[in-house]
Amino acid sequence: MIQIVFAIICLLPLNQAALPLVINTWHFENAAGAAWSSLQKGGSVLDAVESGCAQCELEQCDGSVGFGGSPDEWGETTLDAMIMNGDTMEVGAVGDLRRVKNAVGVARAVMEYTEHTFIVGESATIFAQNMGFMSEDLSTNQSIAIFSKWLQQNCQTNYRKNVFPDPSKSCGPYKPNGKSWRPKHPKGNFDPSSHDTIGQVAAATSTNGARHKIPGRVGDSPVAGAGAYADSTAGGAAATGDGDIMMRFLPSFLAVDLMRNGAQPTVACKTAISRIKKYYPDFFGALICANTTGGYGAACNKRPGLSQFPFMVVNPQTKQPQLQKVDCF
Repeated sequence: MIQIVFAIICLLPLNQAALPLVINTWHFENAAGAAWSSLQKGGSVLDAVESGCAQCELEQCDGSVGFGGSPDEWGETTLDAMIMNGDTMEVGAVGDLRRVKNAVGVARAVMEYTEHTFIVGESATIFAQNMGFMSEDLSTNQSIAIFSKWLQQNCQTNYRKNVFPDPSKSCGPYKPNGKSWRPKHPKGNFDPSSHDTIGQVAAATSTNGARHKIPGRVGDSPVAGAGAYADSTAGGAAATGDGDIMMRFLPSFLAVDLMRNGAQPTVACKTAISRIKKYYPDFFGALICANTTGGYGAACNKRPGLSQFPFMVVNPQTKQPQLQKVDCF
């Protein structure tokens, strides 16, 4: 199973022929089209990235975005999302959001109607309801079936360690095993299935996280600098993959900072991925990057089941969502 995070970057120009630009992770054409359509109708870059994410949430892109996917250890689907304004550096994010489908919309409400950046858990749901978002069950027949099968397979795989009963053989409840813990070589646990503004940049993410995650777990997607980052003086970047590992390195922030200092988007993406590979050579992850002149690129870590990474691009040259791929390294 691949944990798929939908992440999108949009840029609007001030006299740049290669802009506007929409770039998003994976092969989600309708989401890229929704963002592009928003820009063509005069929407802001924030409107565009929100529209793209909302489309993926509605379509349940690959079962890893939106309702009805990735049930946790209790069988519940929860959502993470983030949106960032590269002009003002404002961020809105939600994590472990329950019973509300439009996670990216709630994230934008956090940004626009509070002085906070991040709201999580049941409190995020209450906030969403107070903002007028509908409360409804996020489970589907498919997510219930996935959870039931997992229980029948003795809760394999899971994310527990150094506990008893043995998490590789049985379900919980778990307790610490009392043995001293020693660091060992880390392995990824994911199995692959303003100012002088040149342009306006915004980024957003949405996901239902890791399947069978421990309840309360929040990944990298809603974390600014990890799941995505936008700065209208430099560009934008967004990540997908094993969020528990990737959030430790803030790859999106690093890539944008590299572009600020002159690196081309592909080089920035590869450098950020390489930093993670040094410690977690087998991790699953990819990054998309775009600079303020409309240049873009991507990079991914090569591992079994992932030799190429697909992403969508729309700009004045393509005019339609175009699938592109980059070889992993």
